[in-house]
Order: sequence, then C-alpha cells, then structure tokens
Amino acid sequence: MRTAHEKKQHLEEYLKGLGSVAVAFSSGVDSTFLLKVAHDTLGERAIAVTARSCSFPARELNEAIEFCRAEGIGHMIVDSEELSIDGFAENPKNRCYLCKRELFTKILGIAKDRGIAHVAEGSNTDDNGDYRPGLIAVAELGVKSPLREAGLNKDEIRALSKELGLPTWDKQSFACLSSRFVYGETITKQKLSMVDRAEQRLLDLGFRQVRVRIHDKLARIEVLPDEIPKIIAHAEELNTYFRTLGFLYVTLDLGGYQMGSMNKTL
Repeated sequence: MRTAHEKKQHLEEYLKGLGSVAVAFSSGVDSTFLLKVAHDTLGERAIAVTARSCSFPARELNEAIEFCRAEGIGHMIVDSEELSIDGFAENPKNRCYLCKRELFTKILGIAKDRGIAHVAEGSNTDDNGDYRPGLIAVAELGVKSPLREAGLNKDEIRALSKELGLPTWDKQSFACLSSRFVYGETITKQKLSMVDRAEQRLLDLGFRQVRVRIHDKLARIEVLPDEIPKIIAHAEELNTYFRTLGFLYVTLDLGGYQMGSMNKTL
C-alpha cells in the first residue's frame, strides 16, 4: 500500500503529464490542496476558476480570492447561477449533475480560450462510495480528477495540507448550500440565504463542522457529536435567531453531522 507521500508524488507526476490545468476551485480542503500542488508543479500553467452563485457563501468566495492572491495564482471568477438551469430549482435527484455539467462546460470554455489543456476537480477516493451524480458529468465532459487518480483520501489530504502549511488543513468539509435541501423541495434564493445565515451563526459560535438541513420551515442542525452539549447550551439563542430567519421549528439531529445525510431519502 502506498503512503500518502508516495501518492502525492504520483499526483505531481500525473499533473506534469497533463501539461496545463484549470482547477475548479471552491477554497475547500480538497480543491485548495489540488490547486497548491498543481501550481507548485506547473507554475503559471495552473490556474484557478471559482464559480460565484447564490449557493456559494460569500465567505468561501472571499477565501478563494485571498488564497490565490497570496499564492500568486491566476484566478478567474465565473458566474454560474444554478437556479437558472432548467429543472434545478425543483431539486431533482440529479440536481448535482445538472449543476456540475453547466459549471464544467463554462470552465472548459475558459480553459480553451486561455490555451489550458485540461480542467480538473477535487474529488477524492472517499467520494467514490457516496451518491455523487456530479461525477457523471465529470466523466462525460472529460474533466480530470487528479486526487482520485492518485488514490488520496480526505485524511491524507488534510495531513499533507498541514505539511504544506495550508490554512485549510483543518477546515470543515463543505458542500454547496443546495445540498441542505431534501430532494423534491423547491430551492429558492430566500431559503438558500436562510441556510447560509444559520450556518454562519454556528460557525461564529466556534462549531467546527456544521450543517443546517432545511425541511420546508424546519431547520435540522447537524454538528459533531462531541459538540452537541454546546448546541444545547446555546439552544435559546439559536432558536430565537433561526426564527428571525424564517424557520418555524428548530431541531437538533441527535445522530450528529453526517456527510450527505439527505441521500438517505433516495
């Protein structure tokens, strides 16, 4: 079995073989590590492209901008409003496919215009076992997945990110705000804003990993199991604040944070 460092070496060799790459950059743990290694390996032949939309919190966009500025990485921001995609707002089971196909089509166009040979995204081997319709779009469009190619999982990426001094090594896992909706529930800008502001309040209180799942007017809070007592301590404050956002009911998931918990309804 290869070590994390051996996998990183394979990643570097794979990126060299691509020649040039536009990385779909969300400022998350995986895409930040991929972009850093790509830029270290390819220099100016590695650029970042970040999508701006109502399902992408401003804090994440700002972090993406600042990281690229600090690292001297060429960075482009493309508007990719998912709610304008036919059928997306109805939140079908293939919602992520619709979004990723539209986004990567735009990034492929940017790459072509700039003479960049390939587009890459940051999924890792831990994503292989979950319901990920977006990866179908990745395969259809020929987008590269270097971290999966190198066999890297999330824990290894975090460890290597720490060695590289990346600020994201212990950052919470993030997925677009649309993933907080139960399939079939209409996604609106207002509800996306409710979720965004609710999660921001939890982050401001120091919670390490959060999700606020929305079920119509009900908010279901997910935090790490060891932080559940902290939620209880802030229960009155959070209940009051969430209600000002438009939630009628505020609940706590006793199972704690679960990646892709909405997929249980499939």
